[in-house]
Amino acid sequence: MTTNTMTMSLNVTKIRQDFPNLHIQVHGKPLVYLDNAATTFKPKVVIDTILKHYQSGTSNVHRGIHYLSERATQDFETTREKVKDFINARKALEIIFTKGTTESINLVTNSYGRTFLQKGDEIIISGMEHHSNIVPWQILCEEKGCVLRVVPINDNGELIFGEFLKFLGPKTKLVSMVYVSNSLGTINPIKKVIEAAHRLKIPVLVDAAQAVSHIKVDVQDLDCDFLAFSGHKLFGPTGVGILYGKEELLEKMPPYQGGGDMIASVSFEKTTYNVLPHKFEAGTPNVADVIGLGAAIDYVQSIGLENIAEYEEELLAYGTKILKSILGLKLIGTAKHKASILSFILPSIHPHDLGTLVNEEGIAIRTGHHCTQPVMKRFNVPATARASLAFYNTKEELDRLVAAITKAKEIFSD
Repeated sequence: MTTNTMTMSLNVTKIRQDFPNLHIQVHGKPLVYLDNAATTFKPKVVIDTILKHYQSGTSNVHRGIHYLSERATQDFETTREKVKDFINARKALEIIFTKGTTESINLVTNSYGRTFLQKGDEIIISGMEHHSNIVPWQILCEEKGCVLRVVPINDNGELIFGEFLKFLGPKTKLVSMVYVSNSLGTINPIKKVIEAAHRLKIPVLVDAAQAVSHIKVDVQDLDCDFLAFSGHKLFGPTGVGILYGKEELLEKMPPYQGGGDMIASVSFEKTTYNVLPHKFEAGTPNVADVIGLGAAIDYVQSIGLENIAEYEEELLAYGTKILKSILGLKLIGTAKHKASILSFILPSIHPHDLGTLVNEEGIAIRTGHHCTQPVMKRFNVPATARASLAFYNTKEELDRLVAAITKAKEIFSD
C-alpha cells in the first residue's frame, strides 16, 4: 500500500508540500521528523499569516479606533470564534487565550483552586500526567493543605478506572486529567471520567494538549468544566494556548493576573474587572500568534480530523508492527486505545545514545522522561525513546527509523 492510497481522502504527498521544514536535510540526509508530541511543524499558510500581520497589520488590540487596531482586533477575535467552533464551546467568551497548556492549568490552579479549595480537600489526577498537570496542584496542596490523589495505571499504561471510582468521594473537589498521554499515547476514557465525577458534582479539567491534533474534541459532548491545549501542538505557533471554561465557573473565578485590558475601571481606591473573556487576559496579548492559531485551525479543518485520525491509526499500526520486529525492543505504552505515539527501549542502548545515533541518519525522535518522570518510575526505566507521528509522516519514514535503530544496534554489538 503506497502513501497516497493509504487513506483515499488524505493526499499525504500534497500535504507534505505545505510544510517547509519537512524538506530540509540533516547530516546530508532528508529529515524524518518524528517528534510531533513535543511540537508540530507549521504549514506555510500559518507562517504567511503571522508574517502578514507583522508586515502590514501590526497593532495592539481592543484599544485603538484606528484602522490597524480595528483590523487586528477583528482578526484576533475571529480566532476566538474559530476556537469556539473547533471545540464546540457554547460561547466565545468561554475561550481564554493563554501562553499554552501549562499556563491554562496554572490559571485554573491559581484562580479556581485558591478560591474554592480548602484544607483537606482532595484533587485527583492520574499516574500518566505531564509535569504541568502535577506540579501546579502540588504547589496548591502545599499552600492550602489539600491532598493530591493519583489514580494508578496498569502495565499497558491504561488508567485503572475502578480505582478512580474508589477515589471519588465527598472530599473530592476537583479532577484534572490528561486526555491523551504524551509519553504513552494512551487515550483515556475521559467522558466516563467526567460522567463519574459529575454524579458527585465534582468539576473536571481536561489536559487536551495531545488530543486536539489527533481526535475531535467536543467540550459540550464531554461536558468538561475546563479544557486546556496549546497552539504549537496543533500545527500553530508557540506561545499561544487556550483555556476553555464553562461560563458559570469563569464568572465566579477572580482574575489570574492584573493589568491592562482586564479592567472595567481603575481608581486608587478600587478596581472593577472586565467581562469575560477579557477578565483573564491581562496585558498586551500575543496578537500575531493568536491570529496564526486561527490559520492553523482552518488548515486542520480543511483536512478533517476524521481523515487525520484514520490515517494516523494506520501509521501507528504499521509502526507498532515493524518496531516489534526488532529483537529486544520493548514498547512502553501498549494501551488498547492509543494515539500515534511509540515509546520504546532497547536493553543494550540508552535512549539518549539511540537518539544521537538515529539523528546521524537524519531522524528526529525524542529521548528522555518527556516531562513524565512518574511514568518512567512506574515502568522502572530511566527514559524512553519516542517516535510521535503526525498526518504528514509516512510508512517510508518509519522504515527509515527501523533501519537506523538496526544500525545503532550493530554499532553497540561490536
